[in-house]
Amino acid sequence: MDRLSLLETFVRIVEAGSLSAAAEQLGSTQPTISRRLQALERSLGVRLLNRSTRALMLTEEGQRCFARARELLGAWRAFESDMHGEGEEPSGTLRVVAPHALGQQHFIGAVVEYLRRHPRVSVEWLLHDEVQSLVAQGIDCVIQVGEVTDLGLVAVKLSEVERIAVAAPSLLRGRGVPREPSELGDLPWLAFRLFYRSTVTMTHLRDKRTQEFQISPRMSTDSIYAMKNAALLGLGACVISAWVVADELAQGSLVRLAPEWRAAPQPVFAAFPQAPIYPAKLRRFIEAVRTVMPALVAG
Repeated sequence: MDRLSLLETFVRIVEAGSLSAAAEQLGSTQPTISRRLQALERSLGVRLLNRSTRALMLTEEGQRCFARARELLGAWRAFESDMHGEGEEPSGTLRVVAPHALGQQHFIGAVVEYLRRHPRVSVEWLLHDEVQSLVAQGIDCVIQVGEVTDLGLVAVKLSEVERIAVAAPSLLRGRGVPREPSELGDLPWLAFRLFYRSTVTMTHLRDKRTQEFQISPRMSTDSIYAMKNAALLGLGACVISAWVVADELAQGSLVRLAPEWRAAPQPVFAAFPQAPIYPAKLRRFIEAVRTVMPALVAG
């Protein structure tokens, strides 16, 4: 059962003073209201009300729950009202951290369109591949490639980014394009330190077989553009986001290695600190960046 509904039932019981009065107000029955109360107590693992034939008394835990429940329900109603267009126009400054590559190229159009739609908002668009603490740095939102492990953040998955192996034709020295990952380990390699350093694992697109091979990188970097440019100059092969090299593959300045295989796709999340309610400027921004994800997936 929806926990918000259980909390609303509990608040109504306390405010009405009895199960029967709450049932009448909610258009339900006393046994149903009693079951909802029991379900909430089981869910929270505490007793909220002491029942007697003449009165209901809040326990200590029940008093805390009642205060917090009213706060949460009020915040939820305000959120619903705003989502239905009845709330405030987004305003203020939004501070966002995004990875260098996505932030410079892919998401910037969404940011510009967001600002055009909401003239009372300004954006601080900060490009970092890693951010330590959103709250300490006053960050409203981070766009992150890879899993979000901070339990203090709400993570909204936007999509996934396909990753493929590529190299310059000059690196192959006139031989054919390798078809299997097992043929790639002998090539010179470039490593993207954020996701792989010494081992590459690839999965077949159709039958989902996996192959793993070791690499000894000629160069490692935390910049996806530096890695792409080094690959273009023939220094080594690399695993890279497909959208970053789409033009180079079309032009032939890079070729796809083991074309029926790919590395594990990386999820892309928008993450922000947990709060009772989120401002319109943040919610509208999440909506804006979601619109660009189909193009990103397509590469």
